[in-house]
Amino acid sequence: QLQLVESGGGLVQPGGSLRLSCAASGFTLDYYAIGWFRQAPGKEREGVSCISSSGGSTNYADSVKGRFTISRDNAKNTVYLQMNSLKPEDTAVYYCAASSRIQAGITSLSKTDFGSWGQGTQVTVSS
Repeated sequence: QLQLVESGGGLVQPGGSLRLSCAASGFTLDYYAIGWFRQAPGKEREGVSCISSSGGSTNYADSVKGRFTISRDNAKNTVYLQMNSLKPEDTAVYYCAASSRIQAGITSLSKTDFGSWGQGTQVTVSS
């Protein structure tokens, strides 16, 4: 059974860093584009970043460009989201998701393109 598990969330002060991990089990990530999404209380789930199946293409929401970096290690069946210079407005539950619909080399920040989701990890940025 396809499963995604996020980890690495927590409480961090503004300006701090966290690295989120998305580990897959039951399937091989090699053929899937992986996205990171977040949802703050009372807000819609929004796309944060995406990496293509090959890892050759990445995409970021404007709000995180220059601060977040997505990467993948297919040998470990894991995708990472390095988050630097964190701001209070980054506070949210972060989810990773996998898509077999997105063509090779393509990325997407639309949640409707992703069919498999993890349970989420809480990130809180506060002093």
